[in-house]
Amino acid sequence: MLQTVKDLERYAIHATDGVIGHVRGVYFDDESWVVRYMVVDTGGWFANRKVLVSPFSVNHVDRLDRTLSVSITRQQLKDSPDIDTDKPISRQHESGYLGYYGYPYYWGGGGFWGAGSFPSLLLNVSEHGMAGSDGLNHIERLQVMRETGSEPGDDVHLRTCAAVTGYRIEATDGHLGHVKGFVLEEETWAIRYLIVSTSEWWIGHDVLVAVEWIDKVSWLESSVTVGLTRQAVKDSPAYDGARTLDREHEASVFKHYKKKGYWSD
Repeated sequence: MLQTVKDLERYAIHATDGVIGHVRGVYFDDESWVVRYMVVDTGGWFANRKVLVSPFSVNHVDRLDRTLSVSITRQQLKDSPDIDTDKPISRQHESGYLGYYGYPYYWGGGGFWGAGSFPSLLLNVSEHGMAGSDGLNHIERLQVMRETGSEPGDDVHLRTCAAVTGYRIEATDGHLGHVKGFVLEEETWAIRYLIVSTSEWWIGHDVLVAVEWIDKVSWLESSVTVGLTRQAVKDSPAYDGARTLDREHEASVFKHYKKKGYWSD
């Protein structure tokens, strides 16, 4: 199922022993464009603190009630490591967070989550000591990382969607518009599309641009360059945020650009 990140930011988080708070933002991995954490506003039940909740902990998504059920307790969240949610997060900070909850490292392996596509699969592999595609289980893989000096350092790989909203979109032949939002796939937590507003270029409409068509992101210049022409984007199917995004609309977008849909993989 697909939904916008903006919609997700209104969901309540239900711990095993009560409500934690509400989603107020997300961090995504700027290498793979996958949501790694939700920023949760605890609403004042302890020190008005904002905390991180990983998709590893999500058991159920209820779109009707707009809730996310997670497999952690309120006390676990209260005792979790402090992270400044107003700044990008480094891998070093992540390693402390993941270690606190006993979650595996998701990076490496070539998939969205380790060697696979789903956080639950990587979590199960780690918990049962099963080997991944490289023949190593989670503990063995960490040991190899230590021995080869490839443990997580201070490199920043996580950014908030809020920080990227408003970035300029540059086509192959000029300015196109700006990032208006993001479309997320619930099962994998992958960001599948940027919602692009073209209204500043022509009296147009919102369109979808798949993240796989992004050629470059300049964090310093606040811009995203895509491998598409302005005319091709102008002629692409309009996106209506008031309607549910279904596979039919997705297929029409990929067909327009003569590209293969990600779901066929």
